[in-house]
Amino acid sequence: MYNNTIPDAAELPSARKLLRSTLIALVVAGALLVTVVLPAEYAIDPTGMGRILGLTQMGKIKAQLAQEAAADAPPAVPSQDSRATDDSNLLPAPVASAPAGSARPAQDVATPEQAWKDQMQVVLQPGQGAEIKLVMKAGAKAEFSWTVQGGTVNFDTHGDGGGKSISYEKGRAVPADDGVLAAAFDGNHGWFWRNRGDAPVTVMLRVRGEYQDIKRLI
Repeated sequence: MYNNTIPDAAELPSARKLLRSTLIALVVAGALLVTVVLPAEYAIDPTGMGRILGLTQMGKIKAQLAQEAAADAPPAVPSQDSRATDDSNLLPAPVASAPAGSARPAQDVATPEQAWKDQMQVVLQPGQGAEIKLVMKAGAKAEFSWTVQGGTVNFDTHGDGGGKSISYEKGRAVPADDGVLAAAFDGNHGWFWRNRGDAPVTVMLRVRGEYQDIKRLI
């Protein structure tokens, strides 16, 4: 009635073989996690392979989109009781000192009479993003000014290099910005813009100061 045959004990894999197969699967899964999943999903690239494969940049874009989505979410409205009892909102906000690496108002790199060293222009369609970076040494300073023609953009002034990353400043629906970008470490430091409007916009960037190269990454 039944044609199924029961395999002999000799034909079944031994416990040692099963353990070896399990260990191999874990090693392969760990390698994929480090070289593919972390760079592509979270822009974490401990081996540098994600940058070679172009996955780290994908992870940065995903992280930027997640941050913008969170920023676009409507804020929670406090209840009447919480507004009446929470006196902390009446206290003045503390004034934080500027970090070693920062983007701050221009004041000590170049005078207005000096010409800009480089100018770059990017056109962003609705929903499109662009990134321009300066190659800088730790402590180097670069004066910048960028303006948006035709609308506003969301932006993130940030840096990365040598396994490090930093965000200097962020903004939403901003028509222009200028200041001094001070590199916190050796690497690429610059700007990411995204057009969240319904019409194309043009971003004009002007820079001068202590940097070795300027390049558009996206």
